[in-house]
Amino acid sequence: MELQLTKREQAFRQEVRAWLTEQLRGPFRHLRGRGASGDQDSHVEERIAWGKVMGAAGWNCIGWPREFGGRGCTIKEEAIFNEEYVRAYGPGRVGHIGETLLGPTLIHFGSPEQRQRFLPPIVAGDEIWCQGYSEPGAGSDLANVQTKATLVGDEWIIEGQKIWTSGALHSDWCFVLCRTDSDAPKHRGLSYILVPMKQEGIEARPIKQMSGASEFAEVFFDGAKAHKDHVVGGVNNGWKVAMGTLAFERGTSTLGQQYLFQQELEQVLDAAKRTGAAKDPVFRQRLAAAWIGLKIMRVNALRTLEHQGADLGREALISKLYWSNWHRDLGKLAMDVLGPRAELIEGAPYELTSMQKWYLFARADTIYAGSNQIQRNIIGERGLGLPKEPR
Repeated sequence: MELQLTKREQAFRQEVRAWLTEQLRGPFRHLRGRGASGDQDSHVEERIAWGKVMGAAGWNCIGWPREFGGRGCTIKEEAIFNEEYVRAYGPGRVGHIGETLLGPTLIHFGSPEQRQRFLPPIVAGDEIWCQGYSEPGAGSDLANVQTKATLVGDEWIIEGQKIWTSGALHSDWCFVLCRTDSDAPKHRGLSYILVPMKQEGIEARPIKQMSGASEFAEVFFDGAKAHKDHVVGGVNNGWKVAMGTLAFERGTSTLGQQYLFQQELEQVLDAAKRTGAAKDPVFRQRLAAAWIGLKIMRVNALRTLEHQGADLGREALISKLYWSNWHRDLGKLAMDVLGPRAELIEGAPYELTSMQKWYLFARADTIYAGSNQIQRNIIGERGLGLPKEPR
């Protein structure tokens, strides 16, 4: 992909920068930099309001085709937007699961009626989504999902449990991977169902983490209901749709993530200058390696996204393994640069610093969304054509 900007792209950058600068100097200025790694459960209602302002101005879902409410932006324009958003310290996007996961999935797999019902509220920021994939016995082995959906009349009745559900406490809807045919092979008896969260029969319990944050939740379905027509891609075809969603998760949303990583790296560099670690040859080497790793990550993402779609190709298989290890190592580097200060909190109200928060959050990077072991198997089997791991 050509990384130089055209005049049109330069003008687009200036438009994005001017709008963000103006908005984040106004009533939303206290949200700057909030809602990032380890801080996702802060100022949620205000960040939802921010998402609605973005929607009204046409800055949500900019990469979606125009016929579905987006701007039809190119990959480079999405990269520009994400870069400027992070540079302006834009708050964490509460609606990002709807925009980057559910929306593209509906555009690719959904019916016209599903697109008409669900896409406009995502663009406007009026409905927030969460993802119902992982279960206590089905994390990396997603095909082992046991949450069951039974069709009764015009409704699916859902029984089961999901875990590590980001944003469940404030979401309006959840796309839930359910078992709809217990007799079919485990990959073939699954359906991808859109379920309203605000109903009897659903209980979301926050999971408190070591950082003190609770952006994840356990979700219990006890007779929860969903309309029979809210199955995406057809009954018992959920595995294909779920894999499509995961492909979109490896897509343009990673660009915004990388710019957040850039901000975190800059914090580490500033800390190294303050503590004197920047003069130490070993630390200098580690800092340089972190900078190089981030540049490699961005170039590879742009190259991969030239083939964006429900199947990004085998080149995208390395993405999760690469960034999760890089981010975990950056967190360790941050604490090493701070030295003994990394273990201190300065005073009341005894909140963790941003660096401490994302260090603790990064410890889970190599586990969630597919553990390192699973990612290596995927690379070996799907990317390199090696024999499947013995069971």
